[in-house]
Amino acid sequence: MSDMRFIIIGIALIFVGFIILAGFGDNYQVATIESNEFGTCYDYSDENAPVEINCSTKIFEQALFFALIIGFIGAGIIALVKGVRGDWDNKVKPEDMVGPGRRENEDSDKD
Repeated sequence: MSDMRFIIIGIALIFVGFIILAGFGDNYQVATIESNEFGTCYDYSDENAPVEINCSTKIFEQALFFALIIGFIGAGIIALVKGVRGDWDNKVKPEDMVGPGRRENEDSDKD
């Protein structure tokens, strides 16, 4: 039997990872293109003209962003696997059980 909490958490983490990647990923792919094609990188803002910056700094920020995304998606995959393989929900002591089947379990324990 599966552990539904981990499955839901895993799906949510993977979803969040892809949403963040879709929303902010285009801002972080520019560094590679600029450094490969032009050799210089610029910091763009709406108020000022582009400012030349160090390409290695911009590529490092890009790597950190993608590491964060890989972390979200990887944690989601781990949670999914743990949820599918887990049987934590089934390891309930008979005295802790509640619901309609509890009385039957108490009667069988007394025999």
